[in-house]
Amino acid sequence: MPSPTVIRRVFKPALFVLCAVPLLSVVWAAFEIGGASLGTNPVEKIQDTFGQWGLRLLVITLAVTPLRDWFGLPWLVQLRRMLGLFAFFYVVMHFLTWLLLDQGLYWSGILEDIAKRPFITIGFTALLLLVPLAVTSTNKMMRRLGKRWKSLHRSIYVICLLAVWHYYWQVKADTTEPLIYLAIVLVLLGWRAWQARPGRARTVLSRPVSNPEKHNLAANVTGNVSDNP
Repeated sequence: MPSPTVIRRVFKPALFVLCAVPLLSVVWAAFEIGGASLGTNPVEKIQDTFGQWGLRLLVITLAVTPLRDWFGLPWLVQLRRMLGLFAFFYVVMHFLTWLLLDQGLYWSGILEDIAKRPFITIGFTALLLLVPLAVTSTNKMMRRLGKRWKSLHRSIYVICLLAVWHYYWQVKADTTEPLIYLAIVLVLLGWRAWQARPGRARTVLSRPVSNPEKHNLAANVTGNVSDNP
């Protein structure tokens, strides 16, 4: 297991750079650096890039807990906050691109667009649900909310489903990619439901404990990690 220093000084900076690559790619294409280009419809290209990466990072964030348990990598949870915040950032940028560059804050046009394309309402709902998760992502808010923090952050399940739904309705022809996202999200949520089944909890609690003091310590550590969605 990597030490906290390695995670803080190596893994987190590397992850930050990786998560910033989509934003940098848009900037490079906007200024046509290295031959990059936004194509014939730059606003749509920017909006799609931000939206797709927002969805991808939401799914990756949702996958952290299963990956931690499947591969025995408890340190992965220390990267989840950054993944979630970057997901929120790209979703916000996706929305602002539509609001400012596509619609130009022309409110009558915005209302007309929403009426014609209800997937916008679904996407905006997902964004609104993401706001309290981003606001309460700090350790201070986690301590202040206590058990309510866990309940609040479970809304990521609904958010991911809404984001996939938004993407599915937005796609005009080939729905293969949103359906792949849907399959991944359903697997991740299905695994959580399987882990939370009452029978499994009873089985764990009924195991013999050879060293009660050691068991209690391990339970506390596991509980703290499991408090995350």
